[in-house]
Amino acid sequence: MTIEDLPNSLYEAFARVGQALASPHRLRILNILAQSERSVEELASRLDQSMANTSTHLKVLKQARLVVGRREGKHVFYGLANEATRRVWLALRDMGLSELPEVRDLMHTYAEDPHNLSLLHTPELLARAERGEVIVLDLRGKREFEAGHIPGARSIPADELDQRLKELPTDRTIVAYCRGPYCVAAIQGVEKMRAAGLDAHRATDGILEWRAAGLPVEGSDHAA
Repeated sequence: MTIEDLPNSLYEAFARVGQALASPHRLRILNILAQSERSVEELASRLDQSMANTSTHLKVLKQARLVVGRREGKHVFYGLANEATRRVWLALRDMGLSELPEVRDLMHTYAEDPHNLSLLHTPELLARAERGEVIVLDLRGKREFEAGHIPGARSIPADELDQRLKELPTDRTIVAYCRGPYCVAAIQGVEKMRAAGLDAHRATDGILEWRAAGLPVEGSDHAA
């Protein structure tokens, strides 16, 4: 390759990343893996896709250096390749929210709520939680919570919320978060808690936004 060929080679490499991102299924995979690593079987179940289709999507993402895999026994577990991949996903997601009218319309219809809170814009929240004034509630699954969560957060997975509502105090504000602004589980979870008479609010940010702001995270993926 000559120096004159360098630009074309570089843009071809960049295009592989763009092509890897040009699939809603692969973007969902990135969002899932941004929370914690997953096996191919788990991803296929979450996406309601066949193992073959999921493996094909993972291969494309791996070729673009967006994900990495590790073998454990008979299973291969995938995770995001690095922090740069998280930043790419957040940038793409946030650009869609700010620039695409259809995304804004969907969020306005299903997720806009004057009682929503942004954890990143209320740094006093952790202090209030430490004083026992506020409950920070993580609605993600157990594995995601263990991999990394906001310090002091309580874990109640969204699919267990109906059975565990009585564990939540009625005399304190509850701030619930899930996987970010598009997480349906958080929207539905807050509705259930309010219907039960709890003072519940949805955090528009999740653990990715928390980490991107350089704030501390507790969990197995973030141990010192």
